[in-house]
Amino acid sequence: MKKVVLTLILASIFLTKGYAQQADVLTLGVFHFEFPNLDVQQVAEDDQIDVLSPQYQKEIELIANKLAKFKPDAIVVEWPVYKQQETDSLFNAYLAGNHKLSRNEVQQLGFRVAKMCNSKIYCADAWGTHTAAIEALLEDDNSDKFIAFDKSFTDSPDSVLYQRDEPIFKQKGILAQLMHLNEPEQIQKDLGNYLIGHFKYESAEGDYTGVDFESGRWFNRNLRIFRNVQRIPKDSGKRILVIFGAGHMTILNYLFECSPEYKLLHINDYLK
Repeated sequence: MKKVVLTLILASIFLTKGYAQQADVLTLGVFHFEFPNLDVQQVAEDDQIDVLSPQYQKEIELIANKLAKFKPDAIVVEWPVYKQQETDSLFNAYLAGNHKLSRNEVQQLGFRVAKMCNSKIYCADAWGTHTAAIEALLEDDNSDKFIAFDKSFTDSPDSVLYQRDEPIFKQKGILAQLMHLNEPEQIQKDLGNYLIGHFKYESAEGDYTGVDFESGRWFNRNLRIFRNVQRIPKDSGKRILVIFGAGHMTILNYLFECSPEYKLLHINDYLK
């Protein structure tokens, strides 16, 4: 009996110590301020906004101030890992007053908050990897197999099931848009679009062409992004702000919630 009690006490101490070392994480799902229109849902030019205009710059400053209250020591952004040196150079130029912020959210929000909080910027984006069969399928975009697969994005009977979220930034502002994108219900809906249409495509009856494609393009990509967050040194990543496209949050938030290394906080508690 004494051995059982001792084991439970030691286990309790271990778990308590482990959770005491958790890093606090705040994830901000965003729309892309430059409107590159690389996602499934496009934003028509007439519906876009210029985030560099005075009214939106004022609002972005307000949002940055709200995020700064989290006091992050590490800010993770949706730029490729290989651009880390370039990003550091741009950020240092911004700190020195020699760089004007571009339209993208990495600089408009990430750079601003990093300056206010003396934070380190970490590039964490990475493309997923495909199976050999999917690589072969994507190699020739003129092949009959590729053309048939490509049509599954637009000609699928599942098209009526796609969740199309109309932007509200033009009517209600950027802050309202961000709060909407980060509502738990909205985040959950985002993943649904990756589970229909092309996901169900089969090159041959009974195969998993669509599943394997999405496994690499989206699920593996987000796992790699999460792994890049794990690579942040523990002593400089105790409070981490993650700024990524809102579509990533269904997977990333789940990974942060499940991981014993992190404690996920609620972004709208800071934005409201």
